[in-house]
Amino acid sequence: MRVNAVLATALYSSAALLGQVRADDTDDAVESSSTSIEETSTTSAIEKPTFTPSKIKADFFEQFTDDWDSRWKPSHAKKEDSKTTEEWAYVGEWAVEEPHVFKAIEQDKGLVVKNPAAHHAISAKFPKKIDNKKNTLVVQYEVKLQNGLECGGAYMKLLQDNKALHAEEFSNASPYVIMFGPDKCGATNKVHFIFKHKNPKTGEYEEKHLKSAPSAKITKGTTNLYTLIVYEDNEFEIKINGESSKKGNLLEDFTPSVNPDKEIDDPKDTKPEDWVDEARIADPEATKPEDWDEDAPFEIIDEEATKPDDWLEDEPTMISDPEAEKPEDWDDEEDGDWIPPTVPNPKCEEVSGCGKWEPPTKKNPAYKGKWTPEYIDNPAYKGVWAPAKIPNPDYFEDKTPSKFEPMGAIGFEIWTMQSDILFDNIYIGHSVGDAEKLKAETYDVKHAIEVAEEEASKPPPAKESPKSPMDLKFMDDPVHYVREKVDLFWAIAKNDPVEAVKALPEVAGGIGALAVTVIALIVGIVGLSAAPPPQVQKAAEKVKQTAMDTKDQVVDAASTATEKSQAELNKRTTRSSGPAE
Repeated sequence: MRVNAVLATALYSSAALLGQVRADDTDDAVESSSTSIEETSTTSAIEKPTFTPSKIKADFFEQFTDDWDSRWKPSHAKKEDSKTTEEWAYVGEWAVEEPHVFKAIEQDKGLVVKNPAAHHAISAKFPKKIDNKKNTLVVQYEVKLQNGLECGGAYMKLLQDNKALHAEEFSNASPYVIMFGPDKCGATNKVHFIFKHKNPKTGEYEEKHLKSAPSAKITKGTTNLYTLIVYEDNEFEIKINGESSKKGNLLEDFTPSVNPDKEIDDPKDTKPEDWVDEARIADPEATKPEDWDEDAPFEIIDEEATKPDDWLEDEPTMISDPEAEKPEDWDDEEDGDWIPPTVPNPKCEEVSGCGKWEPPTKKNPAYKGKWTPEYIDNPAYKGVWAPAKIPNPDYFEDKTPSKFEPMGAIGFEIWTMQSDILFDNIYIGHSVGDAEKLKAETYDVKHAIEVAEEEASKPPPAKESPKSPMDLKFMDDPVHYVREKVDLFWAIAKNDPVEAVKALPEVAGGIGALAVTVIALIVGIVGLSAAPPPQVQKAAEKVKQTAMDTKDQVVDAASTATEKSQAELNKRTTRSSGPAE
């Protein structure tokens, strides 16, 4: 009875194990299915808010609502170009529309550049001029490069307050006070900050360009926010997407400098004829030594050299090629006497040399070369000449260049190779706090949704290919190793048992050994008891039959594989005199 109990336990454990393996497979499938459902539910459409006009106030604030065309007027003027006589017209079209790439807020529209490779110009007058003489100036706007930007500008201009300014005549020649925003073409990639400064003495305006300008954010489809803050103390800051990217001072970080030099070179001053600017000269008192031989050669024959003992002086360095044969079509009368090609004499390779021996040369110890006098400090040297300094007649000092000229309009005057550049949420005023609030209301909201949409639009990452059963290692995961090997064996065996045995002989051998062991165990145990429980008898008979079938399949497969392999070997050996591949 004890043996029967052991057998029953073993058989039921085996059945349980097989059931568990199948259950694990089923659980994996169910888990995979549930995971897929969960992923599908989490990638549902992103909820988007609907546009609501902001209540923030500013000297000029534009969100491109339905009445935008009452403020903005496209220009079709001629573009002035001093580099060519050819005229360019502003033929580029503008539209106010929702973005077609990563739309984040429903019914939120912006000003869009519609044509690639075209000149665009559009402007809007301010309700009243913006005077920055006693205030901080804040300029902020959004740029959305829906098609990216390979070559073109996306900057704005704050135009000088001018009663003669007409929107239809706005062009690159229209006087501006500040130019600000991104620009990229080729190696150029910067955020421009240029301001025009009036010379109080001449009345002329000069552009002042920011040195070491920050790089623009060139992202395709997602919005970028550009902010310029100019304080009353001449300090400025440029922010990109709310993060500071450049700080400086109007008096220190622009070229040419706002204020000219106090002194300049005297244009009437010239270098005296007797001015000596040679710091060192040849020593006039130096003389060539009497024993200095300028004609001595650099090298001379080594008189002490002797011919090596193994030198073959009677052997030529080149000989006729002994393996060369006269071509069959060679005609001595037409082609002349045939002369075989020459090859290096093999006898010379094993000795110091062949042919006539001549002593080598060596460096001449008496060689000195051409004599030149040494150089000494010039006693008459007066230094590097420079013209005298005089007071700069054009000097002035502007301590507050932050007090810009009054501004009366905003304009976009650009050329770009890419279309669908979108501008939105333009703030021009004096409150850093209000600009931050606007950023929170608009940019922060849409940027988060754009990023989410961008991620959702990306193709799913390629799943890592499952590791082939042939690459598995037993010690990494014994259970997984055995299961994968057996599953692969049976998958191959269904179509070609021979190939299964050849590919996985260890599995075939293991199955055979398992079959023999199980048979022996069952026979031995059954022999100890004449009346095992019916369920045990039934299970034993089933295992026995399965084991016998498996053994037969393995034996047949192994036999057939051996015969097939021998036939293949014979076939390959017959085709070639060499060894089998």
